[in-house]
Amino acid sequence: MTTTLPVFGLAAIETAATPEIVLESVRGALIAHAEGRTSVPPPLHMDFPEAGGDCHVKAGWITDTADFTVKIATGFNRHPGLGMPSHHHGLVCVISAHTGQVRAVLNDRGMLTAWRTAAAGALLTHAMARPTALTLGLFGTGEQALLQAVWLAKLRPISQILVHGRNLHNATALCEELHKNGLPARPASARQAAGADMIITATPATAPVLDAADVREGTHVTGIGTDTPHKNELPPELFHRAQLIATDDRSQCLHHGDFGHAVRAGATAQDSDTAAGLLLKTPLDRPDTAITVADLTGVGALDAALASAVFNRLTP
Repeated sequence: MTTTLPVFGLAAIETAATPEIVLESVRGALIAHAEGRTSVPPPLHMDFPEAGGDCHVKAGWITDTADFTVKIATGFNRHPGLGMPSHHHGLVCVISAHTGQVRAVLNDRGMLTAWRTAAAGALLTHAMARPTALTLGLFGTGEQALLQAVWLAKLRPISQILVHGRNLHNATALCEELHKNGLPARPASARQAAGADMIITATPATAPVLDAADVREGTHVTGIGTDTPHKNELPPELFHRAQLIATDDRSQCLHHGDFGHAVRAGATAQDSDTAAGLLLKTPLDRPDTAITVADLTGVGALDAALASAVFNRLTP
């Protein structure tokens, strides 16, 4: 006797993945990972230069939970100069940690990855920024830049968003999308965006997108775009100035994060970071003048927690 494997599509997943579930799952997974209660193998990564694409495969399990997950996420951008759009796809396999049986496929087309990335960035930015921080410098003009701002606004008020991108047209378009979400935004130079109370970088850059000298005392910076060794958003000098550095996974961030670039440049020590989950578990006591930095490279445990929570809502 054969049984049909449940496959859930985007519409059902989007309905089940409420903001409360996403934030709670991501926060719990980051704390569990910081406390050593996860199993997360190194991610697999493949590049497809001719198609302008890459593929990430990540797996994760939180100890004593019923399921683990294996996720495939792709991002392809064929000839953007010709006006061809980027394509992001993906799916998550939910697998029993007791029998090894594949319980379901969440054909989310990369949505859960995008949302857990945005939630992680928002949670760490909110936790590490000054309580009085109101302005946001946003580097990047794509979907993830939009999501980072939207999810941060779920956690704290934002008085102004300064959007910097290499292309003014794209920066203006993102500002229009932010306006549709009720958020005040305007295009800005890199120096202007770097002068905000909070900074989030969400780009595929291979060289730093801001000057460390432009970052003011008391600023918090979250970098989420550096997820392979050749990418680089934050300058090593910024880590040298920082009084607190958070990483979602030290090993990953040393291998292919901005933290690793800073360590190899001699700007900071390889043990100078704090696990991001610990900063979510215990309220942060930070001096108002401190510069703080979070380097987030994406951890498979977050995918496991969120996919399991969504699956449980889809199959009550």
